[in-house]
Amino acid sequence: MFGGFSKDLGIDLGTANSLVYLKGQGIIVREPSVVAVDVHNDEIKAVGNAAKRMIGRTPGNIVAVRPLKDGVIADYNKTLCMIEYFIRQAINTKKMLLPRRPNVMVCIPSGVTQPEKRAVEEATLGAGAKEAFMIEEPFAAAIGAGLPVWEPTGSMVVDIGGGTTEVAVISLGGIVTAKSLRVAGDKMDEAIIQYIRRKFNLLIGERTAEILKVEIGSAIPDDEDTKREIKGRDMVSGLPRMVTITSRDIAEALSETVEAIINSVKRTLEETPPELAADILDRGIVLTGGGALLRNLDRRLAEETKIPVHVADNPLDCVAVGTGAALEHLDMLKPRTGQALRFRRRRF
Repeated sequence: MFGGFSKDLGIDLGTANSLVYLKGQGIIVREPSVVAVDVHNDEIKAVGNAAKRMIGRTPGNIVAVRPLKDGVIADYNKTLCMIEYFIRQAINTKKMLLPRRPNVMVCIPSGVTQPEKRAVEEATLGAGAKEAFMIEEPFAAAIGAGLPVWEPTGSMVVDIGGGTTEVAVISLGGIVTAKSLRVAGDKMDEAIIQYIRRKFNLLIGERTAEILKVEIGSAIPDDEDTKREIKGRDMVSGLPRMVTITSRDIAEALSETVEAIINSVKRTLEETPPELAADILDRGIVLTGGGALLRNLDRRLAEETKIPVHVADNPLDCVAVGTGAALEHLDMLKPRTGQALRFRRRRF
């Protein structure tokens, strides 16, 4: 079907960040899933890194938005423009390897509805793909993490992205049981913002919350209480103010979201067939996605489930790598991905 795998792209279309993978080259595009729009005429002003730099720093007529929410399309036209931008970036980066209209495999959350799936397919084709294929995020994450997904043995992956947490047990090239939870990295940032607002009467932005999560965030309060100074707007005076935040503060702020993820893992394990559950007890649970880097999350999950927990190598890239690699197994995946949709009307 394909004239060489090097002509095909795998796209991890994430709520927070999107990655494009090309076999033999690795990740060739890595940019935020953000679009800057002029609200007066709905004109796209910037996409990706350029758009993210505009968040919170734009004039009134320019708004930086995320066209994906909780892993699915919230704004179809902006998502189409964003995917088109990523495909163009890939073509411009690897002109000698890619045709003008490559075949594209895109990952989607395991809990999406058929209309949501169709919207991603149509947006991908509308963005210039020759053929579009879909693959479920946890399955792609498991492939990217190097789990034996094609063997008759149970593997469990927990992919914590920006908009969704995907928990799945996989065996013989399919998902046996799965949970898709719309609680992940973005909800962690929101929890930090609300906590600091309640405790310190200070308003901070998403970027500050994300920095706190990355630098001093933890799923378990640390014995050594790390501190960071942050700046925001005082809710009483309206003036800029600086406060000192500790890692214990952030652990407390994240407690509810971490608990929700752990409960989702437990519910998935409860629905897992006994033989596969035994395999998971031997092999352990693998964490992927940006949320896997939250300090002590693996330790907390292991304590709660009594199962070994491992963080994948390069957890941020697992879904993108698995999405690209899945194109090698289209015959095995086709019952899950469905027939490719062909785009006949448009550009490139």
